[in-house]
Amino acid sequence: MKQKIIKLRRELHQHPELSNFEYNTSERIINFIKKYNPDEIIQLGETGVLFVFKGNENGKALLFRSELDALPIKEMTEVEYQSVNNNVSHACGHDGHMAILAGLAQKISIDRPTKGNVFLLFQPAEEVEQGALDVLNNSKFKTINPDYMFALHNVPGFKKHRILLKKGSFASGSKGMTVKLRGKTAHASEPENGISPADAISQIINKLHSLRENKTLFSDFILLTIIHIQLGEISFGTSPGFAEMRITLRAFENEDMDLLTNQCEKIIHEISSSEKLSYEISYNEVFPATVNNDQCVDMVEQSAKQLGLELEYLKTPFKWSEDFGYFSEKYKACYFGLGSGFNQPQLHNPDFDFPEDIIKTGIELFYTIYKSILKHD
Repeated sequence: MKQKIIKLRRELHQHPELSNFEYNTSERIINFIKKYNPDEIIQLGETGVLFVFKGNENGKALLFRSELDALPIKEMTEVEYQSVNNNVSHACGHDGHMAILAGLAQKISIDRPTKGNVFLLFQPAEEVEQGALDVLNNSKFKTINPDYMFALHNVPGFKKHRILLKKGSFASGSKGMTVKLRGKTAHASEPENGISPADAISQIINKLHSLRENKTLFSDFILLTIIHIQLGEISFGTSPGFAEMRITLRAFENEDMDLLTNQCEKIIHEISSSEKLSYEISYNEVFPATVNNDQCVDMVEQSAKQLGLELEYLKTPFKWSEDFGYFSEKYKACYFGLGSGFNQPQLHNPDFDFPEDIIKTGIELFYTIYKSILKHD
């Protein structure tokens, strides 16, 4: 069993695919898991897939989730199974997460639920935010209504095999804000005849930085990061009439994200109006905070203790974001961390390679959670 899972993980690592293009990845997963006779295989959109193992009696609906997609990062490792797809790699460990869920399918196939149903979800497009939303909006998924959902993520910088838990917010919400400012171009020798966004950009930056430093307005951590600014064109004879800013907003709590968003929009409106500019605001890569259900966290804790695994309760959420937050908004869910080692390269680093010795830990913990809910319901 272990050798088959390791082989699968390395094949997935060697053939990574970007968000929404995980066709071969999905096919590999289907070909692997169908050998273990799931009761149903449900296609969700172009690449998403859901495997169903059904009990003989009515009971709880339990769902475990993994991601399918890789990143647009050139791999810089020397492993024999390194990516064959140029500038694409599994630098976040989704290959390892898929291997864990495939290993869970192996174990469930010989120890099927007595009551209820277990669903194994391989979700596309986690890295670009809309994957979870697409699954939730899929008519086939809407018929499932899981009672509990679980997912994990490997976390470098923590002791291998350690289980990282937190009640409430586990990972930040985030969103990308794009601001377009429009004025009027003029000759560079006569800027007074145009409406330049230059002063507005400067004022917006100062106001946003002041907002970021306001510790009394928000209940917990917030962050805004200006990631890109374009002002006019490269033309020394033209005073600019257009500007674009891109800003990443981040917050531990969804309520703070709403407040941060509103405050940013207010600043942009007031400054644009005073500078006689029109403006447009749009958003993409919107991730709500991943908020854990207390009962589900307790289930993970009890299962980890049963296996003798080390536990660590986090004091603060992670600053990175996860589209699992869309699921945790709707269902009882727990998203937890699996320590992947102190010497492990960080997530999204070009030399990242999922440590295979933690795969068994992930499988056993998922399996123990499954048994506690569906084998003894």
